[in-house]
Amino acid sequence: MPKLEAQPSPDTEARPPSHLFYLSSLRRPLVDRAEGIYFWTKDGRRFIDGSSGPMVANIGHSNRNVLDAMKRQMDKTTFAYRLHFENEPAEELARELAGKLPAGMDRIFFVSGGSEATESCIKLARQWAVATGQPKRWKVITRFPSYHGGTLGSLSVTGDDALAETFTPMMRVMPAVPAPTAWRDRDNLSMEQRGVRYADMLEEKIQAEGPESVLAFIMEPVGGAATAALVAPDSYYPRIREICDRYGILLIHDEVMSGAGRTGKFLGGDHWNCRPDIVALSKGLGSGYAPLGALAAPVRLVEPLLASGGFQHGHTYAGNPLACAAGLAVLGEMDRLDLIANAAAMGDVLIGELRELAKRFPFMADVRGKGLLLGVEMVADPETLKPIEPTRKATQRLLDHAYARGLIIYGRKVKGGVDGDNFMVAPPMIITREQIGEMIAIIGDSLEALAAELDLPVEG
Repeated sequence: MPKLEAQPSPDTEARPPSHLFYLSSLRRPLVDRAEGIYFWTKDGRRFIDGSSGPMVANIGHSNRNVLDAMKRQMDKTTFAYRLHFENEPAEELARELAGKLPAGMDRIFFVSGGSEATESCIKLARQWAVATGQPKRWKVITRFPSYHGGTLGSLSVTGDDALAETFTPMMRVMPAVPAPTAWRDRDNLSMEQRGVRYADMLEEKIQAEGPESVLAFIMEPVGGAATAALVAPDSYYPRIREICDRYGILLIHDEVMSGAGRTGKFLGGDHWNCRPDIVALSKGLGSGYAPLGALAAPVRLVEPLLASGGFQHGHTYAGNPLACAAGLAVLGEMDRLDLIANAAAMGDVLIGELRELAKRFPFMADVRGKGLLLGVEMVADPETLKPIEPTRKATQRLLDHAYARGLIIYGRKVKGGVDGDNFMVAPPMIITREQIGEMIAIIGDSLEALAAELDLPVEG
C-alpha cells in the first residue's frame, strides 16, 4: 500500500497564517457542526469522534435537552460570583452529583476543568492536614507515568517527563512509584501477586520519604492518556486503600477521564468498590457543553478547614450557573438514556472487536480498559515487547491514517511521554453496535496501512 499522508483540506490552503499559536504546522480543517458521535467540516467531510475529543463528549454532541437547559439558564443569568450569590444550578448539581458518588462523598467544590480539579484536591488535602495539627504532611505521592494536569501544582504530581521537564526548576516535584504495568512483567507471579507487589511499592516509598511527611497518594483508577487506559490487577486497589489507612494518608482518585460514567460505572473506582478520600471530576461531567469540573470530599475533611478559616482556594468561574446548568442536564441525559449501562455493554463489544484485530495485528501487544475507555499498546516485537523506534512516530502515523479515513482516535507516549506507542478508543457513550462496526473497519484499515509503512508483523 502506498504511504498515506494526511492532506490539508482546501479550506486550510486558502486560510492565512493563524494568530493562534497553539496550532500545529499541519492545519486541520475548519469544523462546521457536530451531532451525536460525528463532526462535519466546512468542506463537507464527516468524522467519527472515536475519542470524544480528549475523552470529554461522554453524552455526544448537540444534545437538544442539554442545549435547551443552557438556553433557559442564559435567559436568566450566565454569571454570578460565588462569594456574592448562591445559585440554584450549582446547588442542584451538587446534590445530584453527591447522590451518584460513594456514600459520604457529599461536599462538592466546582471548578472549570481537570487541572483545576486535581490541584483543588491537593490544596484541600494540605489545608486539612494543617487544620488538624499535621503540618509536617505535605508530600503527595504519584505514579510514573501519569497525568494529572497542566498547572504547576497539578504538573508537580504528573509523571510525564515530556510535559514536566521544562518546568521542573519552577516547582517542587513530588515522589513517585511505578504505575502498575503488570502486563509487561516477565516473572513467575500471578496477576494477583503482581497487583499486591505494585501496591506495596507505595508502602516502601512512604517509609523512604518518612510517613510523617506524606500527605496523600493520587492515582487514576483507570488510566488516562499517560498510560492508555491502564487497569491494575484487581488485588491492587484494596491493598492501596489498606496502606493509605495504615499511615493516615489521604487517597485521591483522579476521575477526570474515567469518571462520569465512561467506564460503565459512574466512577472508575466503583469497579473495585475502592473508597477514595477525595475525588477529582471533569471532562464528561460537562461533556464538552461548558467548562466544568468538581472536587468531592466528605464532611470529615471539609469541616476542619472551614472551622479554621475556610478553603483558601478558588477560581472566578467556580460554581458558574451556566456551566452547572449544563452539567445538571448532562447527568439528566445520562439517566434518561441509561448511558452508563450502554457504556458497559458497548465497551464489551468494542474491546472484543479490538482483541480480534490484535490477532491479525500482533504488534497490538495489549488491549485494555473498562467500558468505553479503552487503550491499545503497540510494540515492534510482541514476544520481547521491544518498543517501536521513536523516530518512526508510529502513534502519530496511525492517528493520521485514521484521520484521513474519517476517524478521530487519541494517542500519547506511554513511557513518561517520551517513548512507547499506543492509541485510545473512547467514543461517546451513545454509540451503537453499528457505529462500532464502522469504527473498527477504519481502525483495521489504518493498522494495515501502518504495518505496511513500518514493516510491523501481520498475521494472515
